[in-house]
Amino acid sequence: MLSYNTPISVNGQNAGPTAGMSARLPLKTVGNNGSVNGVSSNDAVSGTGRHAPKEQHIWLVTGPAGCGKSTVARYLAESLHWPYIEGDEFHPPANIEKMSAGIPLTDADRWDWLTALREASIRALDQGNDGVVLTCSALKRKYRDVIRVAPYFTPNLHLHFIYLDASEEILLQRVLARQNHYMGANMVHSQFEALEPPTPAETDVIPIDVSRPAEMVMADALNQVLHTIDGIQKDQSQ
Repeated sequence: MLSYNTPISVNGQNAGPTAGMSARLPLKTVGNNGSVNGVSSNDAVSGTGRHAPKEQHIWLVTGPAGCGKSTVARYLAESLHWPYIEGDEFHPPANIEKMSAGIPLTDADRWDWLTALREASIRALDQGNDGVVLTCSALKRKYRDVIRVAPYFTPNLHLHFIYLDASEEILLQRVLARQNHYMGANMVHSQFEALEPPTPAETDVIPIDVSRPAEMVMADALNQVLHTIDGIQKDQSQ
């Protein structure tokens, strides 16, 4: 699994807090009941005294088991001071039982789970946050499309995917090294069988090579996020 213990330099500057700094900067997490720990509310106020619409972002960190979704997503959430949603926590017990037994989930098993993640993300934004980071394998394009519904009625909401890419062999080694996780090594192969890697047509997806050291992966991910947000802000100001 990806892990980290030291600050990461991005563009010559400290990119954000590390795991050891969590006591000084609590990670905002979203529970499956929609509650957000430590929600901030910093809406811009227009000259009329009314809240002006602000740009908001959903960043979905995706990929098969063992690619480091939770590690990368937590790092992004801590660095950006945004809520973090752990997708695995939204699986119903029946799904967890199946995966623990090495039984791949079907499309029918995933629909309610994907919808719950989408709604939890929107609730976190509705509480005043500029963005939210969540994890979800999103193995198939139609799964990603379920989340893509989120911005349909919110013009100022931007949805982005970070696809953590590595070979089946590398991810199998990482899953074998994990302890006390319901996702067994036998599930890696089944996930690769179901995997539909994002195509160039999916322009909201940023692929990142996770065969590299964790520090490089997280720095790359944060750079990509900041660059994307900066580009959107510049477009909106024109």
